Amino acid sequence: MLGLPTTATAPFCPSEVKGSVVVSPSAPLWKRILQFAGPGLLVSIGYMDPGNWATAIEAGSGFGYQLLFVVLLSSLAGMVLQCLAMRLGIVSGQDLAQLSRQRYSPAVARGQWLLAELSIIATDLAEVLGCALAFHLLLGVNLTGGILLTALDTLIVLGLKGQRFRHLEAIMLGLILTISACYAVELLLIKPHWPDVAIGFLPSWQAVSAREPLYLAIGILGATVMPHNLYLHSSIVQTRAVSGSQGKASAIRLARLDTIVSLSLALLINAAILILAAAAFHETGHADVTEIQDAYRLLEPLVGAGLAAILFGVALLASGQSSTFTGTIAGQVIMEGFLQMKIPCWQRRLITRALALIPALIGVLLLGDKAVGKLLVFSQVVLSLQLPFALWPLIRFTSDRALMGEFVNSRLTQALGWLLFVVISGANLWLLGQLFA
Repeated sequence: MLGLPTTATAPFCPSEVKGSVVVSPSAPLWKRILQFAGPGLLVSIGYMDPGNWATAIEAGSGFGYQLLFVVLLSSLAGMVLQCLAMRLGIVSGQDLAQLSRQRYSPAVARGQWLLAELSIIATDLAEVLGCALAFHLLLGVNLTGGILLTALDTLIVLGLKGQRFRHLEAIMLGLILTISACYAVELLLIKPHWPDVAIGFLPSWQAVSAREPLYLAIGILGATVMPHNLYLHSSIVQTRAVSGSQGKASAIRLARLDTIVSLSLALLINAAILILAAAAFHETGHADVTEIQDAYRLLEPLVGAGLAAILFGVALLASGQSSTFTGTIAGQVIMEGFLQMKIPCWQRRLITRALALIPALIGVLLLGDKAVGKLLVFSQVVLSLQLPFALWPLIRFTSDRALMGEFVNSRLTQALGWLLFVVISGANLWLLGQLFA
């Protein structure tokens, strides 16, 4: 195992800061809650990245509030699965990638690694496109130029070297608060019809019975429950130093609170995006808005084009950049866990960003600006298709009494986990059948 430095010179990669946040068992409850707050915030960033924006905007403009229940159920499923990942890391002292490498054959583990890397590239594609659109709104550059500018975020990641892990968590909190503030202002300005919003949270099979809404629903699912987030959470939760059965039990309770609160905030932001799109577009007869670059116009009649673009652009840039940081950490976790290969974080960022730039540039150059929305939604559907391959080992490992001991999944938790696996896998297979029919 790598060393566990706690000084300010330690990089922010999880394997190098394991156990660096000391938790005092005798501290007051409120202080222990604050000490455990953070990993959930890093994970929640993945639940509000530009891919979420694309699926929510298209769903809201095309189907009004009808798919709000998909956002709600996806977020609840995410809470269940992230709590499993969190418990696996705390109890076993290893992350999902490390355990998969140890417990599966080399060929199977290598396949899991490739799928996990594909999910990170798909996520980074959404971040590239989202940040490019933000640069377009804030700086006036074209989308091609905006995409090229996103390559510079490697410098930001390099600049974070030497920061404590708690510093990174604080940065993520600041970015989340920025996104939240922008959407709070937008909701106050748009004034949606709240009774209709409440109805949208009620599950309706009819709302997703056709291929197009189901495609969006699966995109929302993939954008919410990202497979690489499960690997990430099982690792970063180990930054808290705990020991003994009682210490682990307390850590699980506090980390669960951190996870649920953080993902509830992500749920509110994702719901706000869909509600805004439904109120501004669907309710006014503009059901064909599918591009993020058009979505900021929902505020133009209220605050003018300039302020609308700034509000939307700032929130979108904060979303893309925060997702970039967590994507880098997830990439480190997956590479070190599956391959036992360690490279500097900035190199990892550069490789992932280069792989994401290629499809982004090809799509925009060949199809123009209208390719952005399609690429964003497609990237989230790809994430949903990868999800079962991370869920299977996660549920298996947390249900293994030899590994988890007294913290093994209860029968109810096992049943819920496998139900989610079957529903997600079934929805993916149904969609594939529809696409190739």
